[in-house]
Amino acid sequence: MEWKVPLFDPDIGEAEIAGINEVLRSKWLTMGERTTRFEERFSELVGVPHAIALNSATAALHLALAALDIGPGDDVVLPSLTFVATANAVRYCGARPVFADIESYDCWNVSAASIEAALTPATCAIVVVHYAGYPCDMPAITKLARERGLAVVEDAAHAPGGSLAGRAMGAWSDAGCFSFFSNKNMTTAEGGMLTTARADVAERVRKLRSHGMTTLTLDRHKGHAFSYDVVSLGYNYRMSELNAALGLAQLDRLGHGNAQRRRHVARYRERLAGIAGLSAPFAQFAGEATYHIMPVLLPRAAVRAEVMKHMMACGIQTSIHYRPIDTFSAYVAAGLGPSATLPLTHDVGARGLTLPLYPGLSEQQVDYICASLSDALSAAERAA
Repeated sequence: MEWKVPLFDPDIGEAEIAGINEVLRSKWLTMGERTTRFEERFSELVGVPHAIALNSATAALHLALAALDIGPGDDVVLPSLTFVATANAVRYCGARPVFADIESYDCWNVSAASIEAALTPATCAIVVVHYAGYPCDMPAITKLARERGLAVVEDAAHAPGGSLAGRAMGAWSDAGCFSFFSNKNMTTAEGGMLTTARADVAERVRKLRSHGMTTLTLDRHKGHAFSYDVVSLGYNYRMSELNAALGLAQLDRLGHGNAQRRRHVARYRERLAGIAGLSAPFAQFAGEATYHIMPVLLPRAAVRAEVMKHMMACGIQTSIHYRPIDTFSAYVAAGLGPSATLPLTHDVGARGLTLPLYPGLSEQQVDYICASLSDALSAAERAA
């Protein structure tokens, strides 16, 4: 369908097109020098010595846990209010995901207290998610992790360019994992990045992303090596030069794009404030957010499907971020849900609605979205 206001609209321009054309003309399409440049620039953004480009954030999460020796018999605490890949990565390693509740109706992140309540004798690691690009309370969470001897991984898929207390998201933990999917704050079409200050983790991830090989195709092309060994069971998680070229151009847009998102969210909050029973989370938060998505919590009496239908009739695309992972059929069948200890997560999962948000959104579009949502809720109230 042709949306008047889509949920997202990637910010793509001539720099991205030129970058792709340059790669095609070079005829070197697989992981190479552009990927290395992208890694170097991203490591500067995050402020850590190592950034490893991958073909998705899912790969980053998987390799982060694998490099930290998470495996069968281990439990990993993480939120249920996130994309399923966060938990899938735990299961790829043979470990068990254990779900922690969100902090409150205003803060849809896990907290040190909710994580602590979910710890088991087998817990070896914590995965936090900076939901919508709002920073988790990393000082409290990392303090808890140090006290319990637990590894910490940041799912920073929503948070490139975000920070807390002057420290970037993705730099607070043993490994940070970023997504460059098409709807993210910056995109490589498909792609991800793992950041770490730990040389041992970086070394393991670099080998694991390319079949456990000791040298790469580019090394042999340049005459730096003639052969290779395979030293571990690795994966094909590399990023291509085409993706890296997009990433290099998108990095130049990230700061401006995040600033535009911040302005749109401020206008949303102003326009939505008068709608009875509706709230928008993260009215209070610490640090510098990246405003990846615009979630709201619908009134209890509203039927979300009907509200979404009304918005669709107005030409406005909406979505849900997220159905709690522990309620999915595959997780219930595996004995991993539904959990009785996630009351806030389940309530938010049932009433949350995501409104359009992207840098190119206009003030007039934001006003139209808010007016349409107010009308949708009024119609729902009359029907009830």
